[in-house]
Amino acid sequence: MSPIALVVSDVDGTLLTKDKTLTDAARKAAQRLHDSGIAFTITSSRPAIGMRFLVEPLGITLPVGPFNGSSIVDVNMHPVEQNLIPTSAAERAIDVLDQFGVDIWLFTNEVWLTKHPDGDYVPNEKRAIRADPTIVEDFSPYLSSACKIVGSSRDFELLVRCEAAMHDALGSQALAVRSQDYYLDITPPGRDKGTFVTAMAQRLGVPLSAVATIGDMHNDVAMFKVSGLSIAMGNASDEVKGFASRVTTSNEDDGFANAMELILTENAG
Repeated sequence: MSPIALVVSDVDGTLLTKDKTLTDAARKAAQRLHDSGIAFTITSSRPAIGMRFLVEPLGITLPVGPFNGSSIVDVNMHPVEQNLIPTSAAERAIDVLDQFGVDIWLFTNEVWLTKHPDGDYVPNEKRAIRADPTIVEDFSPYLSSACKIVGSSRDFELLVRCEAAMHDALGSQALAVRSQDYYLDITPPGRDKGTFVTAMAQRLGVPLSAVATIGDMHNDVAMFKVSGLSIAMGNASDEVKGFASRVTTSNEDDGFANAMELILTENAG
């Protein structure tokens, strides 16, 4: 295996604990990468506004990939490359989510929109991204600027069925994938965490064989498939682990820090 020159990490369930905390061990592990000359950045289903607080403590200088990597933004969260869901696909996605009766959120690069401020997962998202939603009565005026649409539900099996229906409804017009058991993300077509990883490798002149990726959910598989080393968190499902070349401990047991130690040790060897 090529020595690792770039690490790209997921955020929730990977870098952060269940209570959305960045541990000292994770922060120090990122610093050790920087000290060893290994480039580091993050990609996430989060909106850009929900990634800003991680830039300074992780010492990130490269662009980051919000919206499941479908956008690329600089460390000030200004778009470097922004892709939007086609308006017709955004309208169709909202129709499908309505049919399944799940809570719907729409994200532009700047704001989070919802019709229901008392939705089941609104408090969770507020805590996670450190921002409040804008309450609207109608999504129609924002469909042409949608970076991501989310369906959230406590009924995980319902969301699995909704994901299948979304694939049928959207085809190649948008990408639908679960970023958590309770979130179904709809993002622009042809862009995912794998394309973000590829773009970062090209930016640095690094071969994909020298890139390591780490994550825990279905939306991380796209970056596992393009990287030379892929590491699944211990808290990932068996299905996701099956796509990774290595498995570390869980996000509650310093899984990110342990994985970075493995990379540093193997690079030194």
